[in-house]
Amino acid sequence: MKILVTGTDGYLGCLLAPLLEEDGHEVVGLDTGFYKNGWLYNGLEVTPRTIAKDMRDLTAGDLAGFDAVVAMAELSNDPVGDLVGPLTFDINHKGSVHVAEVAKAAGVERFVYMSSCSVYGVADGEVDETSAVNPQTAYGECKYLTEQDLWKMAGEGFHPTALRNSTAFGASPRQRFDIVLNNLAGLAWVEKNIAMTSDGTPWRPMVHALDICKAIRLVLAAPVEKVSGEVFNVGSYANNYTVKQIAETVAAEFPGCELSFGPPGQDNRSYKVRFDKIEQVLGFSCDWDLAQGARQLHEVFELIQLDAGTFYGRGHTRLKQIRHLLETGQVDAQLFWKKVSA
Repeated sequence: MKILVTGTDGYLGCLLAPLLEEDGHEVVGLDTGFYKNGWLYNGLEVTPRTIAKDMRDLTAGDLAGFDAVVAMAELSNDPVGDLVGPLTFDINHKGSVHVAEVAKAAGVERFVYMSSCSVYGVADGEVDETSAVNPQTAYGECKYLTEQDLWKMAGEGFHPTALRNSTAFGASPRQRFDIVLNNLAGLAWVEKNIAMTSDGTPWRPMVHALDICKAIRLVLAAPVEKVSGEVFNVGSYANNYTVKQIAETVAAEFPGCELSFGPPGQDNRSYKVRFDKIEQVLGFSCDWDLAQGARQLHEVFELIQLDAGTFYGRGHTRLKQIRHLLETGQVDAQLFWKKVSA
């Protein structure tokens, strides 16, 4: 297949594209380039040809001849959503729907959308794909709104699939230190101290970045009737952890790291997720658990001798980088790049 992957300069996208090429696909990337300076280590043997373009400017002509789109490019977490306010909906909801609309207009058959288990928000007991959603943030709400619009577009010749990913962890050349395990591992290495500001009781489903890539590859390889109009939670039941367990796992990997907890936190998001559907329909299983992910990060930190400047720098934290682009005037209020005079 000829596949367009949006967000190939991102944490997940840079890992996915080479794997799809290994599978024999022709891969083209699309990325606006917000995070190009966030390069932690040289871990990629192949990088795809990447179109430097905002997904909001994508046209049907850009997608002529493609068989599939994997839509990964959005503003990537709650703090960025808080920074830009309603613009989150313009980019994450309307922007992603726009990509789907032009893909359908171009005759693209398969559309794989990166959703999130954050749509569940706060949940009693265990949740699966049939459970009610309860998003607590603009980020989570946009994920669910986009899913609903995709189902309206589904039909003959256009087959969308939504993957509700658990919270990602693990090493990537375009590393993120603003997601929970990666952040705690960085603190354990740089500070030798993890001081939690909450009691760590909320539940979080976790999944390694490479296991997310595995799920995408399985969707693309599956008969289209198995995945068209379907939503799948991505992760494994064994990788449901409390935040406290995540912190304890990280601290155990880094000798000499001190660990402490605080009172119950204000963030009440807590959800324990089931993954029976993706296991039964696609034969998916996770190759990575939390301890393996912490060990992988430890090995990377040893290799590059991670320093505090890199860990705390804007290159690996989405909020810091977007704020920098706004404060320096490199992007306008709508997060479009400003043109530089020749």
